[in-house]
Formats: sequence, C-alpha cells, structure tokens
Amino acid sequence: MCEQFTKLGVEVDYVFSGRPRNQYFDMEKFGDWQALSGLTFSVEKGKVKPLSTLTNSHPIQLIRDIKNIPVEDYDFVMTDFEPVVAWAAYRKKVQCLGIGHQYAFQYPIPKKDENPVTRTIMNKFAPTTHSIGLHWYHFNQPILPPIVDILEENIPVEKDKIIVYLPFEDPDLVCQWLDNITDYQFLYYGAFKEKKSVGNIHFNPISRVSFQRDLSRCGGVISNAGFELASESLSLGKKILAKPLHGQMEQASNALALSQLDLGVATQKLSEAVIRDWLDSFTAKKIDYPDVAKHIAQWIMAGDLSSQESLIEDLWAQTNSHGLKGFDSYSQVGRSRVHRKS
Repeated sequence: MCEQFTKLGVEVDYVFSGRPRNQYFDMEKFGDWQALSGLTFSVEKGKVKPLSTLTNSHPIQLIRDIKNIPVEDYDFVMTDFEPVVAWAAYRKKVQCLGIGHQYAFQYPIPKKDENPVTRTIMNKFAPTTHSIGLHWYHFNQPILPPIVDILEENIPVEKDKIIVYLPFEDPDLVCQWLDNITDYQFLYYGAFKEKKSVGNIHFNPISRVSFQRDLSRCGGVISNAGFELASESLSLGKKILAKPLHGQMEQASNALALSQLDLGVATQKLSEAVIRDWLDSFTAKKIDYPDVAKHIAQWIMAGDLSSQESLIEDLWAQTNSHGLKGFDSYSQVGRSRVHRKS
C-alpha cells in the first residue's frame, strides 16, 4: 500500500507496534515512522504463552499511546489490525478503515480452535467503522484477494533450494529436521547475526531484499502458518509446508484453509519424515492475484467506503487460479450479506 499511496501523491504517516524499533528492518520507504509498544503474543518453542503475553504487556503505555495519537488531525485513518491507531480512532469517534486478513474472520470462512475468547479478540483487538478482509479464496463471502508484492525480476527457479522461516521454533530442533535431507539446500532465515553455512543449511539474517530474492528462486517454503508469506508463495507458485503456532487461532485456521483448498500441506508437528514426505509428494500450486493494493488505494481515494461490491467482484474476476479444483468464481448468489462493523 505504501508504494501505491506514494504514486498517487498521498502523504501518509505510518505507525507500527508490537515490537521494539530495532527489530524492524528495511523501513526506509516509510519515512519518519513511529514505533509503539502496542500488543503482541509471547511465543516460546512454537507455542503461544498466555501468561507471558499478559506479563510482558504494557497496558499503561498502551492507554497513553492511544490517547496521544492525534487521529482527529488526519483526513483519513487506516489500520491493518494494528490496535493503537484503531482504538484511538474508536475512542475519538473518527472514521477508520481496517484492511487485513483478520477482518475476514467476520465471515464464515474456515476456522479452527475458535471460541468466545478468540472471537472477542478478533472483534475487539482493532475495532473499525469499515473493514475489508483478505484471503486466498473468497469462500463466496465479501472479502478480497491478498495483497502481495508484484515482483518484476525473472529469476530462474532452483527447485532443490527451500526457504525455511520458522521464527517461533527452536533453531536446534529445526537443524535436526533438516540435517539428513542432503539432496536439498535449505535457506534458513531467522535472528542470526551473520550469514554462514553448515552442510546443507544456509543461515541468513532477516533481510526483506535478500528474502524476496531467495523466495523468487526457491522451490518451496517451510514456515509457520502466517498469511502474508503463504500469499506471496502462492503468487510465485512455491510449494508450502506450514506448521501453525499452537494456541493461535488465526494460524490454526490458515493451516486448515491451506489443507482444504489443497494449496499446501499443514502439520501440527514438524519432523524429518514430514518434511521429506512433503518434498517428495506435494505439487506446488500457483495463483495469479491482481495488484490488490493499487485497486484498494484507488478505491479509497474515490471516497465511498460503503461501496465495496464492485471492488470485490472486479478483483476476483482478475484472479487466475490456473484451473485449481474448487476455485469457482465469486458470486453474490448464496453468500452471506452480513456487513458487520468490527
């Protein structure tokens, strides 16, 4: 969205929250951006830790940040499920548009481990006056295709190279799973201080530029079940092996959707055997998504947030699923007409 607003000559101030400022990278395009404490989940060895999440939160600072963000001074306020800006707009009764995968959970899409607590989190974490949900498939609901970077470089694919991005898993365990699969090279991205190689495992510090280049040339991706990376992988035709974070409803639901749509393999437990079976048996799927960010930016500038239907229909009509089974076209017939506020 940042590039699209720049092309349209729109002046934007960006706010990020959920981690310390020094843990963000490749942020130059966002100009003089702000980093706030916000809220985030504490994770250890692939599992969400509710108690640590509570003890590591900073409620007083969160309330102070919500009060201090001058959302009333802006012509337009938008959030991608970021809570500080969303709650600041809600508190000051300022119109706010939410765009993100999480807003798709308002509708009957594949869900796993949903309960009253997770529903409350999804509805109250980042409240908005208008929202647009994103997903890999429409499920005949009023949601949009994912926002993915449109890569212009034509990089030759090396199918024996696999990206590994498992930031919430124990690196020693990950290496044990990969060590003996010597006919593949694993490009392991994480919180590593420097690049180095040990056998068939190549350790890489986090870098958006380097990661995107390797994603373009690799044959597949092993990751947790986050939405953005899976979206980029599908748009590039990379095979996906996903392990959802235990205790995280959104990731559990993403894994379920990947399995139901046959877009990837989901597993509750990674092992050498699981990885080998995926490498040997799963065929990559490719979906050509349109430039969703460009169309949303233009739609926002048109000024009518209540009119989403033509945007939804146009973008799904431009989506090419290459004949994937079950990927029928979007239709108003039989779909939910519920347009709830978050």
